[in-house]
Amino acid sequence: MPIAPDAVASAYDRWAPSYDSVMNRTRDLDAEVLRTQGPEVRGLRVLELGGGSGKNTVWLAARATSVLSLDLSLQMQAVARERVASLDVPADRVTFALHDLRERWPVEDASVHVVVGNLVLEHVASLEAVFAEAARVLTPGGTVWVSELHPERQRLGGQAHFEDDDTGELVHVPAFRHTVSEYVNAAIGAGLRVRRLGEWLEDGADPMAPPRLFTMRAKR
Repeated sequence: MPIAPDAVASAYDRWAPSYDSVMNRTRDLDAEVLRTQGPEVRGLRVLELGGGSGKNTVWLAARATSVLSLDLSLQMQAVARERVASLDVPADRVTFALHDLRERWPVEDASVHVVVGNLVLEHVASLEAVFAEAARVLTPGGTVWVSELHPERQRLGGQAHFEDDDTGELVHVPAFRHTVSEYVNAAIGAGLRVRRLGEWLEDGADPMAPPRLFTMRAKR
Protein backbone atom coordinates (compact mmCIF):
# COMPACT_ATOMS: atom_id res chain seq x y z
CA MET A 1 0.00 0.00 0.00
CA PRO A 2 1.29 3.50 -0.78
CA ILE A 3 2.42 5.51 2.23
CA ALA A 4 0.58 8.79 2.74
CA PRO A 5 2.96 11.72 2.17
CA ASP A 6 2.05 13.22 5.53
CA ALA A 7 3.10 10.03 7.37
CA VAL A 8 6.70 10.49 6.25
CA ALA A 9 6.57 14.27 6.62
CA SER A 10 5.10 14.03 10.10
CA ALA A 11 7.83 11.64 11.23
CA TYR A 12 10.59 13.89 9.94
CA ASP A 13 8.91 16.96 11.43
CA ARG A 14 9.17 15.22 14.82
CA TRP A 15 12.77 14.20 14.14
CA ALA A 16 13.95 17.63 12.99
CA PRO A 17 14.88 19.10 16.43
CA SER A 18 17.27 16.24 17.22
CA TYR A 19 18.27 14.95 13.79
CA ASP A 20 21.73 16.54 13.79
CA SER A 21 22.49 16.21 17.49
CA VAL A 22 22.23 12.46 18.16
CA MET A 23 24.65 9.79 16.99
CA ASN A 24 23.67 8.51 13.56
CA ARG A 25 26.24 6.43 11.71
CA THR A 26 24.16 6.23 8.55
CA ARG A 27 23.77 10.03 8.37
CA ASP A 28 27.47 10.62 9.00
CA LEU A 29 28.71 7.99 6.57
CA ASP A 30 26.36 9.34 3.90
CA ALA A 31 27.87 12.82 4.27
CA GLU A 32 31.40 11.42 4.11
CA VAL A 33 30.75 9.31 1.03
CA LEU A 34 29.12 12.18 -0.86
CA ARG A 35 32.09 14.43 -0.14
CA THR A 36 34.74 11.90 -1.08
CA GLN A 37 33.09 9.73 -3.72
CA GLY A 38 30.14 11.75 -5.00
CA PRO A 39 29.65 13.45 -8.36
CA GLU A 40 31.44 16.59 -9.44
CA VAL A 41 29.18 19.58 -8.74
CA ARG A 42 31.56 22.51 -8.92
CA GLY A 43 30.14 25.21 -11.18
CA LEU A 44 27.06 23.12 -12.00
CA ARG A 45 23.31 23.36 -11.41
CA VAL A 46 22.23 20.82 -8.80
CA LEU A 47 18.85 19.40 -7.79
CA GLU A 48 18.87 17.90 -4.30
CA LEU A 49 16.21 15.32 -3.42
CA GLY A 50 15.26 15.02 0.23
CA GLY A 51 17.57 17.78 1.44
CA GLY A 52 16.43 17.28 5.03
CA SER A 53 18.29 19.34 7.61
CA GLY A 54 20.75 20.63 5.03
CA LYS A 55 23.72 18.47 6.06
CA ASN A 56 24.62 18.05 2.39
CA THR A 57 22.95 21.20 1.07
CA VAL A 58 25.65 23.44 2.55
CA TRP A 59 28.42 21.36 1.00
CA LEU A 60 26.71 21.39 -2.39
CA ALA A 61 26.01 25.12 -2.20
CA ALA A 62 29.67 25.92 -1.51
CA ARG A 63 30.58 24.37 -4.86
CA ALA A 64 27.62 24.43 -7.23
CA THR A 65 26.37 27.39 -9.23
CA SER A 66 22.88 26.77 -7.85
CA VAL A 67 21.08 24.23 -5.68
CA LEU A 68 17.37 23.55 -5.61
CA SER A 69 16.65 21.50 -2.48
CA LEU A 70 13.37 19.57 -2.31
CA ASP A 71 11.95 18.05 0.85
CA LEU A 72 8.59 16.93 2.20
CA SER A 73 9.14 17.98 5.82
CA LEU A 74 8.50 21.61 6.71
CA GLN A 75 10.45 21.37 9.96
CA MET A 76 13.49 19.68 8.45
CA GLN A 77 13.56 22.29 5.73
CA ALA A 78 13.35 25.04 8.34
CA VAL A 79 16.52 23.65 9.92
CA ALA A 80 18.18 23.58 6.51
CA ARG A 81 17.21 27.17 5.80
CA GLU A 82 18.78 28.31 9.07
CA ARG A 83 21.89 26.29 8.35
CA VAL A 84 22.38 27.82 4.92
CA ALA A 85 21.60 31.34 6.18
CA SER A 86 24.37 31.04 8.77
CA LEU A 87 27.02 30.48 6.10
CA ASP A 88 28.73 32.85 3.72
CA VAL A 89 26.78 31.67 0.68
CA PRO A 90 25.22 34.08 -1.85
CA ALA A 91 21.53 34.50 -1.03
CA ASP A 92 20.45 33.32 -4.47
CA ARG A 93 22.68 30.23 -4.52
CA VAL A 94 20.17 27.94 -2.76
CA THR A 95 16.42 27.65 -3.32
CA PHE A 96 14.16 25.52 -1.13
CA ALA A 97 10.87 23.97 -2.19
CA LEU A 98 8.49 21.89 -0.09
CA HIS A 99 7.65 19.07 -2.47
CA ASP A 100 6.54 15.44 -2.66
CA LEU A 101 9.04 13.59 -4.88
CA ARG A 102 6.27 11.31 -6.11
CA GLU A 103 4.75 14.28 -7.93
CA ARG A 104 6.24 15.91 -11.03
CA TRP A 105 9.26 17.88 -9.86
CA PRO A 106 9.09 21.69 -10.11
CA VAL A 107 11.97 21.74 -12.58
CA GLU A 108 12.11 22.36 -16.32
CA ASP A 109 13.17 19.64 -18.75
CA ALA A 110 16.94 19.32 -19.30
CA SER A 111 17.71 22.14 -16.87
CA VAL A 112 20.04 20.69 -14.19
CA HIS A 113 23.45 19.08 -14.47
CA VAL A 114 23.35 16.88 -11.36
CA VAL A 115 20.55 15.22 -9.37
CA VAL A 116 21.60 14.17 -5.88
CA GLY A 117 19.43 12.00 -3.62
CA ASN A 118 20.59 10.98 -0.14
CA LEU A 119 18.70 8.67 2.24
CA VAL A 120 15.35 9.50 0.68
CA LEU A 121 14.34 6.74 -1.75
CA GLU A 122 13.53 4.22 0.98
CA HIS A 123 10.46 6.39 1.56
CA VAL A 124 9.34 6.19 -2.09
CA ALA A 125 7.54 3.13 -3.46
CA SER A 126 8.15 3.68 -7.17
CA LEU A 127 11.81 4.02 -8.08
CA GLU A 128 10.78 4.03 -11.74
CA ALA A 129 8.94 7.33 -11.34
CA VAL A 130 11.92 8.92 -9.57
CA PHE A 131 14.44 7.94 -12.22
CA ALA A 132 12.06 8.93 -15.00
CA GLU A 133 11.91 12.41 -13.47
CA ALA A 134 15.69 12.48 -13.10
CA ALA A 135 16.07 11.64 -16.79
CA ARG A 136 13.59 14.37 -17.67
CA VAL A 137 15.27 17.19 -15.75
CA LEU A 138 18.92 16.32 -16.47
CA THR A 139 20.86 17.95 -19.26
CA PRO A 140 22.44 15.60 -21.80
CA GLY A 141 25.42 14.01 -20.09
CA GLY A 142 24.07 14.96 -16.68
CA THR A 143 24.55 12.78 -13.60
CA VAL A 144 22.22 11.28 -11.03
CA TRP A 145 23.72 10.12 -7.72
CA VAL A 146 21.79 8.26 -5.06
CA SER A 147 22.98 7.11 -1.64
CA GLU A 148 20.68 4.85 0.38
CA LEU A 149 20.55 2.50 3.33
CA HIS A 150 21.98 -0.71 1.89
CA PRO A 151 19.33 -3.20 0.76
CA GLU A 152 20.97 -5.89 2.90
CA ARG A 153 20.49 -3.68 5.97
CA GLN A 154 16.88 -3.23 4.96
CA ARG A 155 16.47 -7.00 4.59
CA LEU A 156 17.75 -7.41 8.15
CA GLY A 157 15.22 -4.90 9.43
CA GLY A 158 17.15 -1.65 9.12
CA GLN A 159 15.00 1.44 8.70
CA ALA A 160 15.23 5.17 9.43
CA HIS A 161 14.21 5.62 13.07
CA PHE A 162 14.66 7.94 16.04
CA GLU A 163 13.62 8.47 19.64
CA ASP A 164 11.13 11.29 20.12
CA ASP A 165 12.59 13.79 22.61
CA ASP A 166 9.20 14.69 24.05
CA THR A 167 7.67 11.24 24.48
CA GLY A 168 10.62 8.84 24.45
CA GLU A 169 8.81 6.86 21.76
CA LEU A 170 10.92 4.96 19.22
CA VAL A 171 9.59 6.14 15.87
CA HIS A 172 10.21 4.23 12.64
CA VAL A 173 9.80 6.39 9.55
CA PRO A 174 7.58 4.60 6.98
CA ALA A 175 9.77 2.91 4.38
CA PHE A 176 9.84 0.53 1.42
CA ARG A 177 12.44 -2.15 0.77
CA HIS A 178 14.33 -1.87 -2.51
CA THR A 179 16.92 -4.25 -3.93
CA VAL A 180 20.06 -3.32 -5.84
CA SER A 181 18.53 -4.70 -9.02
CA GLU A 182 15.47 -2.47 -8.53
CA TYR A 183 17.67 0.62 -8.42
CA VAL A 184 19.69 -0.45 -11.45
CA ASN A 185 16.72 -1.54 -13.53
CA ALA A 186 14.74 1.60 -12.70
CA ALA A 187 17.63 3.73 -13.91
CA ILE A 188 18.08 1.67 -17.07
CA GLY A 189 14.34 1.76 -17.71
CA ALA A 190 14.46 5.55 -17.63
CA GLY A 191 17.14 5.57 -20.32
CA LEU A 192 20.01 6.30 -17.95
CA ARG A 193 23.43 4.65 -18.17
CA VAL A 194 24.55 3.16 -14.86
CA ARG A 195 28.24 3.95 -14.41
CA ARG A 196 29.21 2.88 -10.91
CA LEU A 197 27.82 1.13 -7.84
CA GLY A 198 29.26 1.42 -4.35
CA GLU A 199 28.88 -0.33 -0.99
CA TRP A 200 30.14 1.41 2.13
CA LEU A 201 30.83 0.58 5.76
CA GLU A 202 32.01 3.09 8.34
CA ASP A 203 35.55 2.98 9.75
CA GLY A 204 35.83 0.82 12.85
CA ALA A 205 32.78 -1.30 12.05
CA ASP A 206 32.89 -5.08 12.17
CA PRO A 207 34.33 -6.02 8.75
CA MET A 208 31.84 -8.90 8.60
CA ALA A 209 28.87 -6.56 8.99
CA PRO A 210 26.76 -5.86 5.90
CA PRO A 211 27.51 -2.58 4.12
CA ARG A 212 25.69 0.37 5.63
CA LEU A 213 25.20 2.32 2.42
CA PHE A 214 24.58 1.62 -1.25
CA THR A 215 25.39 4.24 -3.88
CA MET A 216 24.72 4.44 -7.58
CA ARG A 217 25.92 6.88 -10.22
CA ALA A 218 24.20 7.05 -13.59
CA LYS A 219 24.40 9.34 -16.62
CA ARG A 220 21.78 10.69 -18.97
